Amino acid sequence: MTLELDPASASPPPQVRPWAVDDLPALDPDPFLDEVLRDEPITRISLPYGSGHAWLVTRYEDVRFVTSDPRFSREEVVGRSVTSMTPQAVASQTAGLQYIDPPRHTRLRRVVARAFTGKGMARLRPPAERTAHRMLDGMEQAGPPGDLMEHLHTPFPIAVVCFFLGTDEDDWHEWAGNSEALLAKAPDGSERHQAARRTTRGRVVDLLERRRAEPRDDLAGVLAHAAQAGEITDEEAISLAMAVYVSGGHAVRNNSGSMMYALLTHPEQLDRLRSTPELLPKAVEELYRFVPHRNGVGIPRIATEDVEIGGHLIRRGEAVYNAYVAANRDPSVFPEPDVLDFDRDGAGHLAFGHGSHFCLAALMARMEAEVMIKAVLDRFPGVRLAVPADEVEFQREGLIRGPRTLPVTW
Repeated sequence: MTLELDPASASPPPQVRPWAVDDLPALDPDPFLDEVLRDEPITRISLPYGSGHAWLVTRYEDVRFVTSDPRFSREEVVGRSVTSMTPQAVASQTAGLQYIDPPRHTRLRRVVARAFTGKGMARLRPPAERTAHRMLDGMEQAGPPGDLMEHLHTPFPIAVVCFFLGTDEDDWHEWAGNSEALLAKAPDGSERHQAARRTTRGRVVDLLERRRAEPRDDLAGVLAHAAQAGEITDEEAISLAMAVYVSGGHAVRNNSGSMMYALLTHPEQLDRLRSTPELLPKAVEELYRFVPHRNGVGIPRIATEDVEIGGHLIRRGEAVYNAYVAANRDPSVFPEPDVLDFDRDGAGHLAFGHGSHFCLAALMARMEAEVMIKAVLDRFPGVRLAVPADEVEFQREGLIRGPRTLPVTW
């Protein structure tokens, strides 16, 4: 519960805790986050890059409060040196929706949201299902063992985000390489990165032009119509399309791979899905809560005035990070958080964030997870890991956690 506080009665600020954000094995929760959630749920941290320190909020209700209170600004982060996990911003500060506040954020989000609808996902699901099965055809033909990351979890999300943009069903291959280049760790100014950006921008511009002449309900059609109507500028339409394209594959790749690893290492839950397929949507929600989808924290917010949270006074101008992964393990909200429980009821997880920056693509990500899991279980009822669980290699030094390879047999 967050109450008004006399600044004179505020608790002294906690000591600053250094947080290295080391790589962790498989799906192990971060012991640092577990510790502060238990002992000091509102604390201060210093991260490997940037300068100074920031507040860290870990409890479920406190995270919901900060992410929905307009006194905490994403826009104010731009141009500031804030203690950070990376030497560069987690996402581009000049494109998309990540670093802007209402009312501009509301205007742009309202436009993009017209494509992220139940009707839009219903249109997307059939080509997504066909594509998943085509990808698994290749794995089946090659014979066991097969790598699910190579055959499904890596290419599938890129294909789906291309369908969502408005490409033809067989054209996603031409876009796939640029997505990987734009997400590589090479600096933004590298020749490879700049070439991929130029190529992607050209394809997006061409797609928007086609949708002006041939309107459709895909994202390119929505953005082209909004630009023609004067709701957004042409440059905003291009930036929004590129932001969805770049981010639409990477997170789903890793999250869905982690979900499949969780199922393969919880055979009793996997058996339930085999025998009770109608449980899949609820299982996907619990998997989103259970899987630690990222390392550390994402984009901070800046307090635009003094705000009290849980007895601590956060001063105007101070940075605040929200730990969604910790909030999803808050035992006051999710009893026995280490248990993968498909019968769990109560509060919803925060894997997609909360408030005005709640992930627009949540409906699509849920649909993709359902399609991938169902396709694997339909095609390979006896699927199981081909190596011991502790030999599955996971990503290193990345922001989003997930398997590098996922070898299975059937």
